[in-house]
Amino acid sequence: MDNKQIARILRETAHLLEIDGAIIGRYRSYEKAAELIDGLPESIEQLVKEPEKLEELPGIGERMVEHLTEIVNTGDYSLRRKLLKKYPATILDVLQLQSLGPKKVAFLWKNFKAATVADVEKLAKDGKLRDLAGFGEKSEQNILKATEVFKKSTGRFLINVAESAALAITEHIKKAGKAAESVTPAGSLRRGKETVGDLDLLVTLGDGHTSQKQVDALAKHILEFPGIDQTLAHGENKVSFTLENGLQVDVRLLEKESFGAALLYFTGSKEHNVSLRGRANDMGLTLNEYALATLKGEKPVARRTEEEIYAKLKMDYVPPELRENTGEIAAAEAHKLPKLVELGDIKGDLQMHSTASDGKNTIEEMAEAARKLGHEYIAITDHSKAVTVANGLDEKRMAAHIKKIHAASDSGLGIRVLAGGEVDILKDGALDYSDEILAQLDVVVCSIHSYFNLDRSEMTDRMLAAIENPYAQIIGHPTGRLLLRRDPLDYDMEKVLQACAKYGVAMECNSFPDRLDLKDVYLRMCKERGVKVVISTDSHSAANLAFIRYGVTMARRGWLERKDIINTLPGEQFLTALRAKPGATHKKPATQSAKK
Repeated sequence: MDNKQIARILRETAHLLEIDGAIIGRYRSYEKAAELIDGLPESIEQLVKEPEKLEELPGIGERMVEHLTEIVNTGDYSLRRKLLKKYPATILDVLQLQSLGPKKVAFLWKNFKAATVADVEKLAKDGKLRDLAGFGEKSEQNILKATEVFKKSTGRFLINVAESAALAITEHIKKAGKAAESVTPAGSLRRGKETVGDLDLLVTLGDGHTSQKQVDALAKHILEFPGIDQTLAHGENKVSFTLENGLQVDVRLLEKESFGAALLYFTGSKEHNVSLRGRANDMGLTLNEYALATLKGEKPVARRTEEEIYAKLKMDYVPPELRENTGEIAAAEAHKLPKLVELGDIKGDLQMHSTASDGKNTIEEMAEAARKLGHEYIAITDHSKAVTVANGLDEKRMAAHIKKIHAASDSGLGIRVLAGGEVDILKDGALDYSDEILAQLDVVVCSIHSYFNLDRSEMTDRMLAAIENPYAQIIGHPTGRLLLRRDPLDYDMEKVLQACAKYGVAMECNSFPDRLDLKDVYLRMCKERGVKVVISTDSHSAANLAFIRYGVTMARRGWLERKDIINTLPGEQFLTALRAKPGATHKKPATQSAKK
């Protein structure tokens, strides 16, 4: 079992205990363990073999080691199973609804026996909640929005979940030896979509391994992957199955000669492929998953690589992230495709959290992990005081924290560490710190963590007020969305971007897999309006810093180039590119900390 599966079981146990009326200390211990395990780089499956090491982790005592050992050994947890005999399993779906916490879910179960999303939706539609304490008419509307989000997200998976599955299956297929020469993900995962409906893998057959008997043997090997829940199909050159988490996987076995055509076809998007096929037909050609060929006689003219197919269609190669039929065909024909940003262009990470608020690692540990990734600088941006649930720092603690960050940066870490803060945008658009504290910060990231359901005009005014504040420099996770869980904030993006352009405020492209915020369409709007962009991870542990690659992928989907993203600049140039605060000067790096 991977860490996320283990964390999910612990989190579900905590929620079920809260529904059951357990004391807060009991269910919080499971929640804290789940939070820790979610961001842990080490495998819990391996650590349970060394209980003494497991007990060294914060919040993991002897009893929790026993629980984790049981989960790893059995794939489940007896207390969770016991509670699911008392409450229907579908109640776990209800807990995913944004507007409902465990206490309200428990209330709905006790009073209405509502145990499914459909049950809750019907109660809200019938107006049966508006007069109840703790609910109201606005709550009903929010519940109906949340049920729509749930229905739309069912059957979709975050990009990191799909990527992890692809890597695990690839490693398994490679154990077949020379029978499988290469394994390549296609579909929406290759295009870098935020969520994935199913996983497409293309396997090229090795030389001398193309007979039907050999192909069948390879297919049989693939279907021995230990994570398979159900086999759906086993044909001549394709196997399909679902994994234990419900993700469907389609694996196609093909010869090298047609790899390029198959990769192009199965990468998509459908709309991009339709445009390509129309272009091919206009040129007297036909394009399918096997080849680009002549219409007459179907003689192949290109099929081994995507590059040669695009060349035969008199186009520049279109990177997978752009294949959404949003202007890339015309740009490729006119040789005007952007030179997309690459992971190696990123020189710093501008949002992360340490143990000072709700992070799992110290300043020094975050700095060392970032240095190993090749970053030249980072900003530690712990939460401000309004986010009490995340141990937000009041002004006195933040003043001391700023000094601590600067001292760490000057201590010879081999990377520059900037003193930042993730400062809450309050309901009226004011920032959560005084100007005195804001002036001391090297980087001010402004984010919304409350009052998500203001109406469009109120939310727009709130955002504009924050952007106009002379200390605001970056807007963090700008739409506040949580993929598959929470819709984006409702505000006038055009007005907000106009204000960002006017005042020099940057928009964040948040790399965390359940956010990926801003989305591609808004990033492209930033580019077209001259709004600065930063790519950050919002990491809460050192292991999360590698998520920067997902932010780069989103930026590529938004047609962004290196020049559009200010943390592709070296440290001093980056600080100069940030909005200048009133009378502020930034701290020069110490000689050692400026070196890589």
